[in-house]
Amino acid sequence: MDLQLKDKVIIVTGGAKGIGKAVAILLAAEEAIAVVVGRKESDNIKVVDEILAAGGRAAQVAAELSDPDACENTIKAIVAQFGRIDGLVNNAGVNDGVGLEHGNYKDFMASLHKNVVHYYLMAHFALPELIKSKGTIVNITSKTAETGQGNTSAYAAANGGRNALTREWAVELLKHGIRVNAVVVAECWTPAYEAWIETLPDAERKLKEITSKIPFENRMSTPEEIADMAVFLMSARSSHTTGQIIHVDGGYVHLDRSLANA
Repeated sequence: MDLQLKDKVIIVTGGAKGIGKAVAILLAAEEAIAVVVGRKESDNIKVVDEILAAGGRAAQVAAELSDPDACENTIKAIVAQFGRIDGLVNNAGVNDGVGLEHGNYKDFMASLHKNVVHYYLMAHFALPELIKSKGTIVNITSKTAETGQGNTSAYAAANGGRNALTREWAVELLKHGIRVNAVVVAECWTPAYEAWIETLPDAERKLKEITSKIPFENRMSTPEEIADMAVFLMSARSSHTTGQIIHVDGGYVHLDRSLANA
């Protein structure tokens, strides 16, 4: 299936690792120009080099997106290099464990900047170019907004914001022909997730406990499965899909947990 993404300039925040990396690689495989945005230039360059070695096209911008000025400067740099923006995949973020009982105002606000404020700012600064191109926005979000998790108030709030912004922007941008959708992730086996599991006393037991609760095939989603949906939503093949919050989670959020071990 031709996703009609050839020559499209598409930004992927957090594009150096995990889900973002998978999205960037798939975009390039579909002949788009993937612009990897991440805080460490060396990590960004590794992904760009991998894409170039496979015959694709990519670029990178190193930026700490929790800094509002960095968001604006990132967009300016991309426009200066390519002269256009056709799509934005908001993906960067981290579950940083800022809870209610043991959290505080400073950490809570910092977490919002890490996890949702830059979603708004990247879309805001990219919007003039997206209007010109009738581009597309895809927000990667987390099930924590719907299920709760415990001890992660800020991250849950940020993801609730991501979901709400998806619907709000879909309405506001109808007049510009810009589609906005979200992909909700539940349990996805990324390098960050693996690193977290390894910090636990009995990592293997905990991993089995988690996967046993995922109804479909009792396994985690892969970054590539998230990327498949994100890139499809970015493409003209989903041309009448907007304002949707789509779960790629093996049924984790909506199916009865009793099915998991059936």
